[in-house]
Amino acid sequence: MDVGFIGLGTMGGRIARRVLAAGHAMVVNDARREAARPLLEAGAKWAETAAETASRAEVVFTSLPGPAEVEAVALGPGGIIEGIRAGAVYFDLSTSSPSLARRIHATFRERGTHMLDAPVSGGPAGAESGRLALWVSGDEEIYNRHRSLLLDIGDEPRYIGPSGAGSVAKLVHNCAGYVVNIALAEVFTMGVKAGVDAFTLWDAVRQGALGRRRLFDLVTDHFLPANYDPPSFALRLAHKDVSLATALGREMGVPMRLANLTLEEMTEALNRGWGGRDSRVAMALEPERAGIQIRVDSARLREAMAGSGRKG
Repeated sequence: MDVGFIGLGTMGGRIARRVLAAGHAMVVNDARREAARPLLEAGAKWAETAAETASRAEVVFTSLPGPAEVEAVALGPGGIIEGIRAGAVYFDLSTSSPSLARRIHATFRERGTHMLDAPVSGGPAGAESGRLALWVSGDEEIYNRHRSLLLDIGDEPRYIGPSGAGSVAKLVHNCAGYVVNIALAEVFTMGVKAGVDAFTLWDAVRQGALGRRRLFDLVTDHFLPANYDPPSFALRLAHKDVSLATALGREMGVPMRLANLTLEEMTEALNRGWGGRDSRVAMALEPERAGIQIRVDSARLREAMAGSGRKG
């Protein structure tokens, strides 16, 4: 397949090398020609603009820093939209704005071409090894037609839904990770200042109930099925635990911003009369505030957890 690749930085350069190594003809473009040197030496061809790249390819990929760069490369002067062939496909691998993805998708559709947002997750090591998740949204038939090409990039391509949904999934994933990072920094700082060796603390807590589970599996027991009864651990007991942790933080002079916010949420849930329900019931407050309902069938969750409900 004739593939165009625009954006050859930390992620894009590694992904492009995998696509080229899979045997596809490739034309590349980057703001810095020097970034393309390893690919040119391996047989890729250079294009001066994004439009020229698109004009020489059946499928175009971009891997760019953010929405401003994506918009400029896709729709700006000399952009992909000016050169892409009728019927050709554009996959944006960048972490970008869902609303921008939808706008680009609509503009390309008017021209008889296809744009799918397809952000990736796995970091530079995953880009190099091919252990990448790709969350793709847009036209499902186009996704299915190109899935084998996406498998040259990563081992976990997945169709998420209409245009913009892939970008939403990426933002959920990344934002959750960084919130958890700050929360871990907060509680580990408290623990170490309270006198426990950092390595000993980490080695101990990672064998606890939370440490032994994958992060996103934590929402399958109660939050996604919206089932908080009977409790696995009652809210009133969890409220006591977090109260003790924040008190220890105050005693040690450690700021506990996220923990105190969590305690406020749990206190609100407690004041609703939910003390005997599962401790995760405080999570139900946020969908209520947003005016939505979240309820996933428990059998579907069990099937997915067992690995038999996964879709490419």
